[in-house]
Amino acid sequence: MDTNGATTSSAAGGGSTSKSSSKKHSRKPVYSRFTQQELPACKPILTPGLVIATFTIIGIIFIPLGLVSLSASEKVVEIVDRYDESCVPSDYSNDKLKFIQNPSINKSCVRTLTVPKLMKSPVFIYYQLDNYYQNHRRYVKSRSDKQLRSVSDEKSTKDCSPEDKTVDGPIVPCGLVAWSLFNDTYGFSVNSKTIEVNKHDIAWKSDKEHKFGSNVYPKNFQSGGLIGGAKLNSSVPLSKQDDLMVWMRTAALPTFRKLYGKIEQDLQANEKIQVVIQNNYNTYSFSGKKKLVLSTTSWIGGKNDFLGIAYIIVGGLCLFLAVCFILLYVIKPRPLGDPSYLSWNRSPAGHPN
Repeated sequence: MDTNGATTSSAAGGGSTSKSSSKKHSRKPVYSRFTQQELPACKPILTPGLVIATFTIIGIIFIPLGLVSLSASEKVVEIVDRYDESCVPSDYSNDKLKFIQNPSINKSCVRTLTVPKLMKSPVFIYYQLDNYYQNHRRYVKSRSDKQLRSVSDEKSTKDCSPEDKTVDGPIVPCGLVAWSLFNDTYGFSVNSKTIEVNKHDIAWKSDKEHKFGSNVYPKNFQSGGLIGGAKLNSSVPLSKQDDLMVWMRTAALPTFRKLYGKIEQDLQANEKIQVVIQNNYNTYSFSGKKKLVLSTTSWIGGKNDFLGIAYIIVGGLCLFLAVCFILLYVIKPRPLGDPSYLSWNRSPAGHPN
């Protein structure tokens, strides 16, 4: 009997030790309301009244905002003229690439634009390119931001190949982005009077102050055998080359506009604007399009009907849903359940609120 008792006691002791060891090595976390996500939180109950009121308020706010935005967009006066095909002589209409690549052919072209209604100063001049993928990974990476900022890093051209250096030294600015700088030019006149185009301060202030150095000058740029685009004045620092800074801010979409300059005088309705275009930039090799855009602005920027239409559609949809819910609630109401049965309103077992 004693032996059995001793055995039983020993077994009991072993079981206790096993339980203690299991408890000691347990991975179960210590209970807390934070780890169990039981802290007080805002958990609104979506009653019919709350849902209907929410949709109604959104509709009442969005529809007037959409109408105001659409009205502002309609006040923007915009002239868009595609000239890449019209500026090719009829002799080269079937071989546009031969025309643009021949430096001995005169690329001048005269276009006449009619002002549809009063365009108040300033009138912004843009060039628009279609089917031009500035966001291509290889193209976007082909630049050296270090080189653009500091003269001491002019040899930092490892990402710029093949436009990284010449036999005379590194190219500044290097890379395909700078090499393909847009080089069409526009001259404007009304009634034989030249209209001045202001090309100052068209780039971002942050680019001038932080991305392009005031002591960095172009060097060996467009001096190779294959010329990509515009040339730069080697006596002007990059921080004052506004056309370059505008171009170097690459576009995210294949259709984009970039600021060319500003006309700081009013253009009267029905005036005829003579535009002399130097059609130099090659978009024919990739079926691209070139357009000249003259535009005024409003408090929402340029002409953009999408924002106003989107507000009106969303607001109208919300009001429609509010009316539907009202009818549903009146015709076929449902009693609400007791919210005390919701999981977040019940105390966890053994852990009072």
